[in-house]
Amino acid sequence: MFENLKVVELASVLAGPLVGTFFAELGAEVIKIENKSTYGDMTRTWKLPNESPLLNFSAYYAAANYGKQSLFLDLKSESDFSHVLELIAVADILIVNFKVCDAEKLGLDALGLRAKFPKLIYASLTGFGEDDNRTAFDVVLQAETAYMSMNGEKNAKPLKMPIAFIDILAAHQLKEGILCALIQRGQTGKGAKVSVSLYDAAIASLANQASNYLMTQSIPARIGSEHPNIAPYGDMFQTIEKDWIVLAVGTDKQFIDLLQVLDLSELLSDVKYITNALRVMNRAALNAVLTSTIGSYTTEKLQGLLASRNIPFGRVKNMAEVFAHPHSQNLILEDKIENTSAKRVKTAIFKLD
Repeated sequence: MFENLKVVELASVLAGPLVGTFFAELGAEVIKIENKSTYGDMTRTWKLPNESPLLNFSAYYAAANYGKQSLFLDLKSESDFSHVLELIAVADILIVNFKVCDAEKLGLDALGLRAKFPKLIYASLTGFGEDDNRTAFDVVLQAETAYMSMNGEKNAKPLKMPIAFIDILAAHQLKEGILCALIQRGQTGKGAKVSVSLYDAAIASLANQASNYLMTQSIPARIGSEHPNIAPYGDMFQTIEKDWIVLAVGTDKQFIDLLQVLDLSELLSDVKYITNALRVMNRAALNAVLTSTIGSYTTEKLQGLLASRNIPFGRVKNMAEVFAHPHSQNLILEDKIENTSAKRVKTAIFKLD
């Protein structure tokens, strides 16, 4: 799709590199500029204890750097800087995650580059916006935008999500902006500056939790995986084998079907459970009954019963179980980074027919 598109990536860690990877997956030529003076993208050294110390990159680095040509350059070197400008001159897209002050010092700010290269799409990621030069990693944004305050078990300390979720959200926002800029350039012949802050991406993704607060002033409490508006939704139960099953019962019909399939039809006349709002209020009592009942079923039997009535559920799987599934295998990409095999999951998973 983008085989004639040229992208220069002056970004590190996760959000920016994921955007470059998206375009590489779809055929673009992506040149990643890594800082020679600091031995490249810092994620090269973010290794698990069982990763080889001899490799010059980590699995984390491989997760966000697919199909790119990496160049180790020092932007403070006159010859290296000239080389970077030559690359930008013929590029369609430049991806950066500089602090604003650093971009200006380096001579790689949007205003200056777009004056030289009017067709260039300058795609910029910041932490807290262009007026705030604080250093921002994903966990910092999870803390600053309420995600950690909502995440975790009741009466436990705030908890970060186990992936850099804010980085991923910001990457999606920047990709959308770049695609819009490409459409606009096709109409006008002019480039654009596209900018996204991790902070804005995080706030924009608060979705229903934000509206819960904005409309009712209800501050979300930590309730584990349970949904604040729906029950039983996100509630987890163990089978005889101690496998965890999560329910996602979103309608009254699904709740009625759940009770019937579990031989709990007597609860249908209990006024505590006749509406979703009442089920949320009486969640503890309802879950006590469901815990006892579901605990008497094998996993296979329970899954068959729930599936037979189209009741939304999931078995909580670990990573090995996920990638043992043939469908997940189809989402794995493998390539070579510095002559070493590297694996990652696809970024562009949509299908165009």
